[in-house]
Amino acid sequence: MSGSDDKTPQGGDPADKAPDQRAADQSPENVPAETAGSDEEVRVVGRRTGLFGASGTGDTSGFGGLVAPIVYPGAVQRPFGGWYDDVADAVEQSGPGAVALTRVVVHRGEITFHVPREHLAGVVRALRDGEATRFELLSSVSGVHYPEDAGAELHVVYHLLSMTHNRRIRVEVSVPDADPHLPSVVATYPTADWHERETFDMFGVVFDGHPALTRILMPDDWPGHPQRKDYPLGGIPVEYKGGTIPPPDQRRSYT
Repeated sequence: MSGSDDKTPQGGDPADKAPDQRAADQSPENVPAETAGSDEEVRVVGRRTGLFGASGTGDTSGFGGLVAPIVYPGAVQRPFGGWYDDVADAVEQSGPGAVALTRVVVHRGEITFHVPREHLAGVVRALRDGEATRFELLSSVSGVHYPEDAGAELHVVYHLLSMTHNRRIRVEVSVPDADPHLPSVVATYPTADWHERETFDMFGVVFDGHPALTRILMPDDWPGHPQRKDYPLGGIPVEYKGGTIPPPDQRRSYT
């Protein structure tokens, strides 16, 4: 998510504003915690080897020896700072009872609210309609696959924009690979229609209540979901001239 500078939550270049407006924007109640310290250690959820997932001598890129941990930034506790707390209040009060946030992450000046999937529909509706929030636009729905994050292998991230307040946030939900169901938010954000279809197509997340949940990029009978980490690289028959694309570790080595 590419957000505006959190120190000027009303948007625009600070130099273009009147001095009294710049002072108001910089007052403590309007400045979110830009790089708030985490209240928990980062969590390692996997390890990435190589650049393209190849193994053996078939990797001719030179990146086969790379090893990097896959980590989650640590969560933070209240107060988050500035308008972040107003948004958190709206999320927690969006259901008939209090909605317990799974975790809140402030990382690189951006905030992500992790919510339980059963509260997702109510949370996004409250964020759209609340006077203090007004997140009118859902700009993107994206999926992420963490095969080693047991019980939460599939994550879905909703990028919300408030045009009224010029603010951006993320709402993130995780589901297990064995039960990849989430409620659709198309009724609240019609722009989610094709975004949810793409996330279903690429990651296999099923959005219950979607008006027409079909593949959008791959053929209807395509096996698997290509952006999952366990999806094979290459080795898929080409439908013309009898050609095939072998997996990376079976391709010719040039060394």
